[in-house]
Formats: sequence, C-alpha cells, structure tokens
Amino acid sequence: MNYQEIAKNVLQIEIGGLKEVSDKITPSFNEVIQCILNASGRCVVTGMGKSGLIGKKISATLASTGTRSFFLHPGEAYHGDLGMIHSGDTVLAISNSGETEEIIKLLPFLKDNGNKIIAMVGKENSTLAKHSDFFIDAGISKEACPLELAPTTSTTATLALGDALAVALMKARDFKAENFARFHPGGSLGRKLLTKVSDVMKKESLPILSSDMPFDEIISVISNGRLGLGVVIENEKIKSVITDGDIRRLLKTEKEKALQFRASQFGSKSPLTIGSSEMLVKAEAMMQEKKVTAILVVENDQLVGIIHRYDI
Repeated sequence: MNYQEIAKNVLQIEIGGLKEVSDKITPSFNEVIQCILNASGRCVVTGMGKSGLIGKKISATLASTGTRSFFLHPGEAYHGDLGMIHSGDTVLAISNSGETEEIIKLLPFLKDNGNKIIAMVGKENSTLAKHSDFFIDAGISKEACPLELAPTTSTTATLALGDALAVALMKARDFKAENFARFHPGGSLGRKLLTKVSDVMKKESLPILSSDMPFDEIISVISNGRLGLGVVIENEKIKSVITDGDIRRLLKTEKEKALQFRASQFGSKSPLTIGSSEMLVKAEAMMQEKKVTAILVVENDQLVGIIHRYDI
C-alpha cells in the first residue's frame, strides 16, 4: 500500500473542497462582516463535536485579531450557559448538516434574545440555514475520509471560512501588528513590538577603540567584545566603527601593511545607529535592510550601548 499517494490524495481532495467553498462566497459575505462590526457585543461561536473543535479555533482567532469572541458549547448552553449570551452579541453557529439538535434547540432563545445568527453550514436547505439571519455555505462534495463518514474536507473548509471571516474583520478594523502584539505579549512578535532597545542592549564592557589604537590592539578589543565590531570614540563622540569584515578586507588588500594601520585609518565613518527608546522590531528591520548583525545605540549622539541580532 502506497501511503504517500494516500496522503497526497487526501490533500488534493481537501484542496478541491476549499475551491468549492471559495466559489460559493457571495456578496452576502459583506453583510456578515458588517453585522459583526455593527454588533455592540461579542461574536459567540457555537458548534458540536468536530464542528465545535473547529469553532473553538475560529473563536480564538477572532479574539486574537481584534474581534471580541468566545466559544459556547451548545449542550452546556441549554443547561444554564445561555446566560453568557447578551442581546448585543452575534452568534456564529457551525454545523455541517445544519440539523444538529443541540444547536437547533437554541434558536428560539436566540431569536427572542434579539441575537443575529450567522449559520456556517454545509446544507443550504437545512433548518439552521433557514432560521438564521445570514448563511455561509460550507458545503463540500466529498470528504477525504474513504468511508465518507469522518469529517475531514468539511472541517478543513469550515476552518478556512473562519479564517476568511477573521482576516476580513482585521482589514475592516485596520488591525495592525502592534495590536496583535498587545494580545500576544509572550510571543516572539509581541516581545519585539513591546520591548525597547534599551531593555536588551549590551551596556557594559563595550569594545571602545581610540583613534590612534594600533592594529594588534584593535583585534584584541574586538575579539574580547564578542560583538564582531569596535567603536572608535574621540571626545565622547562616535567617529567610526570597525568590524570583523573591515579587518579581513584590510588584510586582503594591504597584506603586511595592514599591521601599521591605526583605528582612525579604516572602517566605516557613518555607522548605523538607533535610539535607545526605539522598539526591537525597528532594530530588526534595520539589520535586515542593511544586512548587518549589530547596531550602535545612541542618546544625544553619544554611545550608550550596542544591540546584536542575537539580542532580538
């Protein structure tokens, strides 16, 4: 049995399912987005079984991208948790069949409570679709499961439609990386966006060079500094920076004469600098753009530290 071919076939079937639901997106999708944007409350996502698991992920994505949301288990809702739903909330109900009993039983309460209902279902003529304010067609023609029983293509399509909702809402809210970082302070992006250069820069034992420092001492200072560079300081002002690369290039072009050079005679006279109050994300962008591994950190034109790419 060729398991590689089985895997490829599953993916091709699911890709086909994504194409199907993509083709079924109509202008009414704009109305769905506007409904969520206009709601004074949250977007409550509900679903049973596999649809519920997908719903949890959709709700989490919405919540982390600017749309207030939480997941409500329909079974628990019918036994007291309906009190979590406010009249200003919008309800996104997920069901492949559109006939899930636990969700259908919620419809009278939701309508009486004044909630707008968005049905994300696989059957356009289902009870849930007919009794909702908005309908998102998640119908697919074939599950990847060879028995056509286990939700496979249908859950993939539903998850993708949830992503489509979240991204459209992000665009509508002009949700930016800075906003994302506020909800993800523990993540890599959050750290870069919320941490200042001064918080991580190297401040002690900086590789400082004098203008008349001889070549052998320059190499010693840069090696001990372990930052791949040395900074030439004169009268407390930055004059230039000498990197490992500058030393290699000087040795290649000048050979033995390189040993006679002083710090003021080579290196970059216009080193890259950044303010200590800038965010890490800016330092990272500068390093990528200029293709450097370290940047001098300055305050009032004076060197206060050095930030290396490994600090970010």
